[in-house]
Parts: sequence; C-alpha cells; structure tokens
Amino acid sequence: MAHKNTEWKISEGLTPYEMAVSEMEERVAGIMSGSTPELVWLVEHPALYTAGTSANDDDLINTLFPVHESGRGGQYTYHGPGQRIAYVMLDLKKRGMMDVRRYVASLEQWIIASLAEFGVKSFTREGRVGVWTLDASVEEAKIAALGIRVRKWVTYHGIAINVNPNLSHYAGIVPCGIAEYGVTSLEKLGVKVSMQELDAVLKKEFVKIF
Repeated sequence: MAHKNTEWKISEGLTPYEMAVSEMEERVAGIMSGSTPELVWLVEHPALYTAGTSANDDDLINTLFPVHESGRGGQYTYHGPGQRIAYVMLDLKKRGMMDVRRYVASLEQWIIASLAEFGVKSFTREGRVGVWTLDASVEEAKIAALGIRVRKWVTYHGIAINVNPNLSHYAGIVPCGIAEYGVTSLEKLGVKVSMQELDAVLKKEFVKIF
C-alpha cells in the first residue's frame, strides 16, 4: 500500500480549470515515473461546465458559463464556488487495486462515509453515477458527482461535493445526462458545514477507506 506517502494539498480561492488539469497531468506523469508521491488535491473552481468523454451535445442547454472538454469519463457537469472538488491521483498498481470499478466504488464509499459524519444519509443507485440523497420533498437528488480518468493505473480527476454552490447554475445542462432527478447541496438540506470542516472529515475518512 502506497498510502502512507499520499500528499494532501488544499488550494485557497478559485483554481482556474485549465491550470488544474495541467497540474494533474504533470503530477500523474510524476507518479508514473516514481518521482512524485500520490496526491489528493482539494480545490474550488470558478463557475464552469465540463464535458466528459461521453457528453451528449443535447445536454448542454445554455452556455451560461465557459465549457471545458475535460478528458474524464462521464457527461456534462457543473463546477463552481461552494463545491468542494477532490482531485485524487493514486497509483492503483502499487496499491494492488487494479480494478477501476472497485476504485469508483471506494470513491463513492468515501463520499458516503464523509457525509454521514454530518448526519446526511446518502447512497448510490444502479445505473446512475454519483452519490444521491433525499431532499426536503423526499425526492432523490444528487449531492456529489464523480468523474475519473486512469492512465497506466494512475488515477486523476475525482469527486465534487455540493456544500453551498448556486444550484441555479445547473440549469444550463442536464447534469450527467440525468434529466429526471435534481441536484442538492448540504446547505439546501439545512446542513451548515464549512469547507475546512468538510476537508478534515474527507481526510479522516480517506485514510480509513484507502
């Protein structure tokens, strides 16, 4: 297990998306060559949409914000202030976890365990990527998104948890191609959590799961 040396980095303010992708590419190359440790990088982005490798043009309803081709799996998603993004760069080969499905399931478990610390019950659904919860009207709504890429068993991209983003910004897209369910946030569920509190829990739960 390589996890003892996994580095954690938290970027203050809003990290431009292109900068994040180029820094990830650089770190992934470093992990593959053995010159840099694994990294979990926590950021917030300015308001933008990203298109995954299976994005459907019809799901982009309105370009309210810049759209970036992301190279990760999945479809359209929104990133913006108030959303905690964790970019996870791990060497699955060194960790003996050469199973992408298992890795995705571990990311989901990490989100579920972290949200549970704040009293939020969340779950996954067959055939629907991401982590879901029940909103006030007891409808299922998405609270966290996942989109990953794996290169030679090194992972990048990662997860996004809605803490208190402007949920109306999702109106420009069909999030992850799923039109029939809404999106929610910790704030909308009435849970007041600071990024610092969430970060501390994410780190604690990450160590348990990975």
